[in-house]
Amino acid sequence: MAEPRFRAPRGTRDILPPESDRRRDLVTRFAEIVGRAGYSEISTPIFEDLGVFLRIGESTDVVTKEMYDFRDKSDPPQHLALRPELTAAICRAFVEHRPTVPWKVWCEGPQFRYEKPQAGRYRQFAQVDLEVIGTDDPHADVEVIAVAQQFYQSLGLVDFRLAINSLGDHESRPGYMAALLNHLEAHRGDLSEQSLATMAKNPLRVLDSKRPEDQKIVASAPVMADHLGGAAAAHFTALCDGLSALGIEYEVSPRLVRGLDYYTRTTFEFASDALEGSQNAIGGGGRYDRLVEDLGGPPTPGIGFALGVDRILLACDAEAVFPADPDRIDVFVVDVTDQTAALAVCAELRRAGIGADRSFGGRSMKAQMKLADRSGARFAAIIGPDEAAAGTVTLRDLRGGDQDRQREIPRDDIVAEMTRILPTTPTTDQPRLS
Repeated sequence: MAEPRFRAPRGTRDILPPESDRRRDLVTRFAEIVGRAGYSEISTPIFEDLGVFLRIGESTDVVTKEMYDFRDKSDPPQHLALRPELTAAICRAFVEHRPTVPWKVWCEGPQFRYEKPQAGRYRQFAQVDLEVIGTDDPHADVEVIAVAQQFYQSLGLVDFRLAINSLGDHESRPGYMAALLNHLEAHRGDLSEQSLATMAKNPLRVLDSKRPEDQKIVASAPVMADHLGGAAAAHFTALCDGLSALGIEYEVSPRLVRGLDYYTRTTFEFASDALEGSQNAIGGGGRYDRLVEDLGGPPTPGIGFALGVDRILLACDAEAVFPADPDRIDVFVVDVTDQTAALAVCAELRRAGIGADRSFGGRSMKAQMKLADRSGARFAAIIGPDEAAAGTVTLRDLRGGDQDRQREIPRDDIVAEMTRILPTTPTTDQPRLS
């Protein structure tokens, strides 16, 4: 076979069936779970004014190195960017439309970042996202985390852990930042060049460095917990108490800052121990109490998370849960007459909510039966000259689960018969969390 002339750009890929169906099933599962908690779907544009995403923070790699930005053809040209994340776009929508608070929404779709491709990380990647805008109640933080955990558990994941931290508020942050800056300045000669540049913009982000030369300095840095003021400390205590009340295990990680500048107070991250190496985060989020205001809205607190679809599916593979389901066809219609019967029977079954498929091109019985077996269908509905003349269909169990492996039924009864013998659609409901 000749090499293709064009390939998907580096850092992207084509997602083919059955993996594409698996990803859609994951989003459907997420929508069902968050919907039961009162969240409704929002969809925002894939590109926005560049200024929306500059609010992520000038010290973050997302802004300084990774955004795909361009000028459009308007006069004068607008400076736009493909969205690198969802929270800022959703906050822009909140400022523009001013919905009633608390505003509980979820979103899914592709994001774009120019970064080095690696396992579970692409330049175009998908996330599911959830936000609560308009309340600073710590129980909202608990709910957001609990919903994320329930979603992971609904997929069958068990080998993951939750880390939480508080980054303080506008009252406690200045004192901590001064202490942190003093510590970093005292070790300036040992810091990496990248961390020195980050320190000049936002010293807090140095704590997120994974570079070996920075690790000892980060490990000995002061922690925010020692500088939390009364309100921030009370908020974090309420968060911890709420998680404990729901039986959600967590560890306090005092240097967890996440990768974006807009976080305040609560930050959290889920990591999968089934994934090897440092790239084991499967989702996380936090509170962003000033982002709406930075985008031109009134002072409005908010909290949310983004969960990476690719990493989640890697974790599912590592734990051998939530496999792709190629068997979406219940009945494969084999028609060796003029094939109009296959057309009609498939239409009848599909209208009844039963998955049905057929072949094209007038293939032989043997060829059609091979396709039927390959389709994953449980039953073949065979229509030959004898069946056509008698107004019947021969049902053949392709998977050996029916005691009467092959039998003939009236064609008019096929929908009723399939409805009777096919298993009901499995529910995604999960046992209640302890």
